[in-house]
Amino acid sequence: MVIPHLKPIKRLVPVAAVSLAIAGCGSSSSSSSPTSPANSNAASAEAQSAAQGDIPDNQKFLRYNNSQGGYSIKYPEGWAQKGAGKLVTFSDKGNSVKIAVTLGAAPTVASVAAELQKEAAKDSTLKPGTPQQLKVGRNQAIHVVYHVQGPADPVTGKKPTLMVDRYVLENKGRVATVDQSSPVGVDNVDAYRLIIESFQWS
Repeated sequence: MVIPHLKPIKRLVPVAAVSLAIAGCGSSSSSSSPTSPANSNAASAEAQSAAQGDIPDNQKFLRYNNSQGGYSIKYPEGWAQKGAGKLVTFSDKGNSVKIAVTLGAAPTVASVAAELQKEAAKDSTLKPGTPQQLKVGRNQAIHVVYHVQGPADPVTGKKPTLMVDRYVLENKGRVATVDQSSPVGVDNVDAYRLIIESFQWS
């Protein structure tokens, strides 16, 4: 979002005040004043994005070590954890990261596509994309994006459409399926990239 600076000031502040403001531009203390309209607008925009589900740029991450599942992964501090062992979910504000570990052969583009088709047969709202192989962090993975209807919002009762990034990784007969989901319109690309690239087998 581009936040206007000078134009609104020129309309609202007398010319003399504008001259003083320009003269003080070299001062770092005045430009970083927490009470300035620009800072106030920026804070308001960040608060609105966070309320919608965007993970803030200054979000802290913690590392979760799952000895039973045989992996570790970073997750956003403050997110609620559900489950343990072979099935763990971290969630907050309609966003979620689910990690499921099973035993099996190394995934392929075809096997991931087939699994999604099975899931779509049980859920008509699921719209699978096209899987592809890529490297994430130190791991090879099969990645696919799909859309599905999420659970009803507890406040509005509406069921949002979720965009899900699925990564399927394998190591020594263990297969991890990581689903990172957010309501359509929420931008968590950078945070979700950090999370999946932090995945480590143990």
